[in-house]
Amino acid sequence: MGVPDYQSLMLPLLQFTGRKNDETSTGEAVEILAKELGLTDGELKEMLPSGIQSAFVNRVSWAATYMKKAGLLEATRRGFYKITPHGQALLKKPPKTINVKFLKQYPEFLEFQQLKGTRRNEKENSPHVTPDNSIATPSEALESAYENLRNELAEELLAKLKQSSPFFFERIVVELLVKMGYGGSRADAGKAIGRSGDGGIDGIIKEDKLGLDVVYIQAKRWDSNPVGRPDVMQFAGALQAQKANKGIFITTSRFTEDARGYVSQIGSKIVLIDGEQLTNLMIDNDVGVSLVSLYPVKKIDADYFDESI
Repeated sequence: MGVPDYQSLMLPLLQFTGRKNDETSTGEAVEILAKELGLTDGELKEMLPSGIQSAFVNRVSWAATYMKKAGLLEATRRGFYKITPHGQALLKKPPKTINVKFLKQYPEFLEFQQLKGTRRNEKENSPHVTPDNSIATPSEALESAYENLRNELAEELLAKLKQSSPFFFERIVVELLVKMGYGGSRADAGKAIGRSGDGGIDGIIKEDKLGLDVVYIQAKRWDSNPVGRPDVMQFAGALQAQKANKGIFITTSRFTEDARGYVSQIGSKIVLIDGEQLTNLMIDNDVGVSLVSLYPVKKIDADYFDESI
């Protein structure tokens, strides 16, 4: 039979969580589903190409992730989840199967599949399509898998940031800005951050290693409420009081359209970095993340086979 694909595991996983009606972990779900599906020891030992994780564990994890995005499961604590009222309602009249196509009936899942963001010059409502692996080329499947992994990492990273203390979040901001080329050394940047205390300003950092100009920083570690125009106006006012015209406003939340519109109208150069952009910058600059594996993608060297050379 082989190891079932992650979509084939969605319904059995939901049924298991429905019977338990309490939180479970991927480890427990793997153990129960393996017995119910009659998987052999060889099938359970089948690994992903990287050799880091079992294929069955990986697929159960993804089945849970997708159903959490659809609102059928919900996380209870790190590594644990349980069935939701929506999931219980579905099991009263269970479908023959649950797959990505089926999950698209849930607004939460459609929102998950869309490339979200309120930054300007970004295409709105661009669909994030997960190609059907039965028709996708290997290149499409690989690129889609990479994007899904990156999006999942970004969500986990943002959750970590929101749970961090203000002091630790401040350290993360310093680390990121230094990795991006600001502030000279981390020690110099650390001395500047959190020292200003002037209304709306959390710190000052050198724009370059020579210190030819400075950038003022505001950092808000917020869980969910968006940063609105009043907060940005306060920051802009603080910049004017310092006779400065460059600032970075960083938040773990998002900015309202009104706030972004205000920034585009004023003379001061203020860059707004929301939670989505912050996590992407952290991933790109290797802050708070570590490399697990690399998959080199190679192609034919046409020059090598050119006999006329």
